[in-house]
Amino acid sequence: MILGILKEMGNENRVAILPPEVIVLKNMGIDVLVENNAGERAFASDSVYMNAGARLAERKDVISEAEMLLSINPPVDEDITSFKEGQVLCSVLNPVVNSNWLEKARLQGLSVLALDLIPRTTRAQSMDILSSMATVSGYKAVLEAASLLPRFFPMFMSAAGTIKPSHVLILGAGVAGLQAIAIARKLGAVVEVFDVRSAVKEEVKSLGGKFIEVEGAKEDAASGGYAVEQTEEFRRKQLDLIQERAIASDVVIATAQIPGRKAPVLLLKETVYSMKPGSVIIDLAASTGGNCELTENGRNLVINGVHIIGKSDYPSDMPSDASKMFGCNIINLLKIMVDKDAKLSLNLKDDIIYGTTAVHGKEYVSQSVKQLLNLK
Repeated sequence: MILGILKEMGNENRVAILPPEVIVLKNMGIDVLVENNAGERAFASDSVYMNAGARLAERKDVISEAEMLLSINPPVDEDITSFKEGQVLCSVLNPVVNSNWLEKARLQGLSVLALDLIPRTTRAQSMDILSSMATVSGYKAVLEAASLLPRFFPMFMSAAGTIKPSHVLILGAGVAGLQAIAIARKLGAVVEVFDVRSAVKEEVKSLGGKFIEVEGAKEDAASGGYAVEQTEEFRRKQLDLIQERAIASDVVIATAQIPGRKAPVLLLKETVYSMKPGSVIIDLAASTGGNCELTENGRNLVINGVHIIGKSDYPSDMPSDASKMFGCNIINLLKIMVDKDAKLSLNLKDDIIYGTTAVHGKEYVSQSVKQLLNLK
């Protein structure tokens, strides 16, 4: 099989496969074709790719030759007509946002694997790209907050007096939230955490965070570990308590998202105006509307002395390790898709492949995609 690695467009600094992972793929019998300068912004030069055994080519040649194409984000619309029927594309899709792109790919007869739809099961854990990238986001969010905050995170005792530790409020205890707890605690902050899922309470406590519980949360064991929409009564109680704790905090890290839906608004604009000047809000849910009512995706705002950072692409700011983690997840996925003769086998009877395949044979396949796009 020939595997093509495409260069990312726009401001994306990551690359789907780094040279060390090329060596692993070559040992699996896979021929790796890399677009020129694909790894440049992830600090991987063309010469290092060549030394690892990859072949380099122009974009049109990579698209023409490869049986499967890998990219972090879906290729641009202009590429669609260049792809051959039956060709396999593999990227983080976000099917709701890219529904028109996906429909074009379906009509073109392409097979599209949505890496953000990999089932959250024990068997698929090593392929879970969302968790890998959320780890980066949680880490970087706290570091940025610490750099912007005009106060220390830890408590300091000196001849000049005692400095009280900063208070950090984390909204959502998914992978990004848990990583944020760990980093904030290592930096010495006092950490409080909200999440509608009581199952994460012990994880929060084990990392040194205080779990702020709102009674009456609705949970769904079939949600794959994600939060689900709550009742209106619960949302009111939750909102009141969050506003109270946010006003008392120095930093708020917002990570709460519901797959396929707009992020829940958890921080009201009135709350922002009541927060201490110099406080920091990092909104990781910015790309889906944001948890803060005043968040603007991709913008750093200062409102009433409060920094509001709307940023969902922190992994692009840490391209070396983020790309390495992404590539390792891809390799683990390929291990169940490539046979001993290095031939690609899209076995839809496999629950992971079935759940990840958005379209195949000009049909929508994944039940998740069908639900997100309201298809029967």
